[in-house]
Amino acid sequence: MEISGKSKPQPVNMKAVKPIEATPESFKEYGQVLEASPDGEEFGPKDAQLNLSQGIPRFYIMKLEKRSLKFSTITHHAKVTQCLGSIGGGVWYLGVAKPSIVETKENAGSDAMQSKCGHFYVPPAVDKVQVFRISGSKFIKLNIGTWHAGPLFKPETMDFYNLELSDTNVVDHTTHNFKQQDGIVFVIDD
Repeated sequence: MEISGKSKPQPVNMKAVKPIEATPESFKEYGQVLEASPDGEEFGPKDAQLNLSQGIPRFYIMKLEKRSLKFSTITHHAKVTQCLGSIGGGVWYLGVAKPSIVETKENAGSDAMQSKCGHFYVPPAVDKVQVFRISGSKFIKLNIGTWHAGPLFKPETMDFYNLELSDTNVVDHTTHNFKQQDGIVFVIDD
């Protein structure tokens, strides 16, 4: 029943997701897990394979507060890789889904949408979202277009370093809202 022209809100379902530990092997479809290497080791495949060619790189420390272990939105960047890591190696979590950027709407069928940033993409499927636990002295490099939610963590606050472009969150930020579009909120079960 509609009241005053407004429809009833969609029912929301909580979807519990068990995280898996982020390793170079488990995370390879989404990006890279990078760990310490000996000083003097030459550049190679274990190093971050970055694409920061679309603008001015920005490396900064984010102070994040109250990021509970649940999420309903997920974001991707279509022009840049992104690196995230906790200062001090504390445990944190990241929800991800594979990149789904498409060349044209015709290539993707009826599910394709156009981002406010101009590119086309297919929204991530609820059953394709994976959550990773990142612990210790390592960081994550996200491939271009990898959907991500987080960093999420249990303490009240955590500091993270972030490498992206200086304007990534202004001109290259596409978000899918699972709560609005799918009636889903993900809860990390750890």
